[in-house]
Amino acid sequence: MGGRTTGSPAGVLVERSSNAHLVVLGAATRAHTIRHLGTTLLAVTSHARGAVAVVRGTDPNRRTGPVVVGVDGSSVGEPAIGAAFAEASHRRTELVAVHAWSDLSRGEYGGTDYLDMPIEGFEAAEQALLAERLAGWSEKYPDVVVRREVDVSGPRERLAEWSKTAQLLVVGSRGRGGFRGLLLGSTSNWLVQHADCPVMVVHPD
Repeated sequence: MGGRTTGSPAGVLVERSSNAHLVVLGAATRAHTIRHLGTTLLAVTSHARGAVAVVRGTDPNRRTGPVVVGVDGSSVGEPAIGAAFAEASHRRTELVAVHAWSDLSRGEYGGTDYLDMPIEGFEAAEQALLAERLAGWSEKYPDVVVRREVDVSGPRERLAEWSKTAQLLVVGSRGRGGFRGLLLGSTSNWLVQHADCPVMVVHPD
């Protein structure tokens, strides 16, 4: 980073993120609200390009436990899945793919609107969707052992529970809706503030 830089810290980091492999930020373990985290952390996590790692938790150097990725079933989450496989391979550890479907709103599986499906078909459809999303990445990273988990609780609660034992949580920057105006989804937003391990937020290219 040669030469003198000007502008706000967040602005500089967001600008540099377009050419960076990874942007890394630290968060105080006692942070419980957005105001404690500071504007720089949330601005960079929301608006940077590529991947941003927020180093946080009571044991940020934890070397045991799996890499855990939140899978929402949408195409915008594909970069997060790829990053999670790469991290699990590099760390030589298991990958847990968590797909929580109680946040289901409106989407389709196999051409059928979720809200038109009988309730007993939801879990089977979500299991199939998760397997489909992971299949190509498993072929690319055959060394990674993958555990698939479909859960009826919300993604926030389940990923927070995993953060107590995981080395790393990996999430996408927005969920099923993919709204341009809200680049950081509510689950990702909450996790960078409250997770008990480092969190990697991966933005679509």
